[in-house]
Amino acid sequence: MVERGERERGRDLGEKRVARLPIPIAENGLVSRRVPEEPDDESARPSLCKLDECHAQWTRLGRVRYRRGREPGTPRLWSGDSGGVIAILGGLGAAAAWAIAMLCSSRSTRMIGPGSVLACVMLTGLLIVLPWAAVTGLPDDLDAGAIGWLAVAGLGNVLGLLLVYSALRIGKVGIVAPIVSTEGAIAAVIAVLAGEQIADGAGVALGVIVVGIVLAAAARDPDAGAAAAPTWVVALYAVCAAFAFGVSLYATARVSADLSVAWAVLPARLAGVVVVAIPLAVTSRLRLTRQALPLVAAAGVAEVVGFAVFAVGSRQGIGVTAVLASQFAAIAAVAAYFLFRERLTLVQTVGVATIIVGVSVLAGLQA
Repeated sequence: MVERGERERGRDLGEKRVARLPIPIAENGLVSRRVPEEPDDESARPSLCKLDECHAQWTRLGRVRYRRGREPGTPRLWSGDSGGVIAILGGLGAAAAWAIAMLCSSRSTRMIGPGSVLACVMLTGLLIVLPWAAVTGLPDDLDAGAIGWLAVAGLGNVLGLLLVYSALRIGKVGIVAPIVSTEGAIAAVIAVLAGEQIADGAGVALGVIVVGIVLAAAARDPDAGAAAAPTWVVALYAVCAAFAFGVSLYATARVSADLSVAWAVLPARLAGVVVVAIPLAVTSRLRLTRQALPLVAAAGVAEVVGFAVFAVGSRQGIGVTAVLASQFAAIAAVAAYFLFRERLTLVQTVGVATIIVGVSVLAGLQA
C-alpha cells in the first residue's frame, strides 16, 4: 500500500510539472520560452505542443525529450516521426506493385487479348475495393461536381489500361513501361493549361522526357523480324495511354482531398466492370484460360495495392514517394530483360534511361 501511494503521488507530481512546464513557441523562426496562463478548466490544460511540425512527447513525470545535437538555447522537440520511412516504403511498394502488374499483363494479353485482361483485372480490383469503400462510407461533400471528376478519372484509367494492354500485346515491356511512366508529366502539363503554375525547371524536364520518347520510338527494334508491330506503333499506343492516365490523375487530384484511398481507387474498377467486363460477358466474348487466370488476378491485386501504398506514402512526403514510384518503369524493364529476354538497341536504352531520369526529376521538382 505504501509503494502504491508513492506511485500515485509521483503521478500527480508529474501532471503538475507538465501543466507548468515552459512551452517552446516558434516566432519568426526564433525559439522563445514563456509560461502560459493556467486555464480555469482543468481539462483545457495543454498536454501537447507543436514546434517546427514536430510533436512533443511527454514522459510520465512530465519531462520533454529533445533531439540530440541541437545547439544550446535552440531546443527542438523530438517526435520520433517515421514519416520519411513511410514515404520511402510507400514509393518503393508502389513501384514494385505496378511493375508486377505490368509484367503479368504483358504475358496475359498475348493469351486472351487486351479486352479480356482489362475486364478480369477490373473485376478483381472491384472485388477488393467495393467492400473496402462500403466500410469507409460515403465521402463528405460528394456533390455533382465531384462525381463528374470521379467519372472522368475512372474512364481515363480504363482507357489508359486498355491502351497499355494493347501495346504490351505487340511490343516490349522495356519500351511501353517507361513511356507510360510519363503520365505524371502529362498531368502537370494539363494543370498548366488549366492555369496552375509549375516549378522552375519543369519545362526542361518535360523536354528531356520528350527526347527520350523520340529516341525509344525511333530506333529500329533488334527483333524486328519477330515483332508483331513496328516500334513506333507500340510507342504511339503507350503515349496515348500516358495521356489517358494523365487526364485520370488530374481528375483524381481535383477531388482527392475529400476522398479516402478506397474511393479514389473505386471509380476505375467500377467503370471497367460496367463498360468492359459486362458487355464482353453478355456478348460471350470474355475469355479466361487456366494459364491466364493467376496472371490477371495478380495484376488486379497489384494495381490496387500499388495505388493504396502510394496514397499512404504520399501523405508523408509526396516528393520522395512520387520519385520512387516512377521507377516502376525501370524495374519492369530490367525484369523483362531477365524474364522475357527482351533486347533493346543502344539508342532505345538511352531513350528509356532519358525518360526515367526526366520523370524522376520532374516528380522531385513538382513536390
